[in-house]
Amino acid sequence: MVNVLRFNDVTYLRNRRPILNGINWTVEDSQRWVILGPNGAGKTTLLKLATANDYPTTGTVDVLEKRLGRVDIFELRNRLGFVSSATARRIPANEIVRDLVLTAAYSVEGRWNEHYDDIDVRQAERILAEWDLGNLADNTFGTLSDGERKRALIARAVMTDPEVLLLDEPSASLDLGARERMLQMLSGFAQSPSSPAMIMVTHHVEEVPPGFTHVLMLRDGQIQAAGPIADTLTAENLEATFGMPFGLTVQDGRYAAIARP
Repeated sequence: MVNVLRFNDVTYLRNRRPILNGINWTVEDSQRWVILGPNGAGKTTLLKLATANDYPTTGTVDVLEKRLGRVDIFELRNRLGFVSSATARRIPANEIVRDLVLTAAYSVEGRWNEHYDDIDVRQAERILAEWDLGNLADNTFGTLSDGERKRALIARAVMTDPEVLLLDEPSASLDLGARERMLQMLSGFAQSPSSPAMIMVTHHVEEVPPGFTHVLMLRDGQIQAAGPIADTLTAENLEATFGMPFGLTVQDGRYAAIARP
């Protein structure tokens, strides 16, 4: 097993206020983690550090066995796949979906005058098909539904064969059908032995795809619980994380939580 991510006693301060405090966390290459926590828990900051988009105030962060502060972060980011709502806002509405995926090979947004080999084109088309976007390859990004846009961004993120795929609330804003379709595809991807390590942020246990192996639960910048999902995603840990009692059920690998009076 290879450690693709290691946080060692990490603290992150903003305006002298701790956003993360004493974080110790390791992700191995075969693991698929979900990060749960309420608004303001520190989930987005954790992802910023994991994607080399910021630095800890104290402690160390190693990404793909390279320590932040001692490595060329631009070289490091080429080995990471990251999807968030901010990613979508940077994509031109008139970008052709095929080009959206293809341009990941050059780490650019918007097709210009780059030259792509046939192998790149074939890989882009294969990935579009895998994410059920093959029939939309010639459409523009601006005409896609929310669910289609998010799948297109994931397709772009995996175009370069990243060693870690990080997803920030990939099911947010989706209707029930689009959410379930997304979770089915993420579940299949997570269970493939050829897929990279995965880290997904969500607020809802209902959005945890089957096939994810571990969970990290954050509250007020501190880890409440972390470990294998079957042992760690419990009603007691949900209460400690969200500050209220829950009833938790699991069926066919899907979780559901309802607040208890």
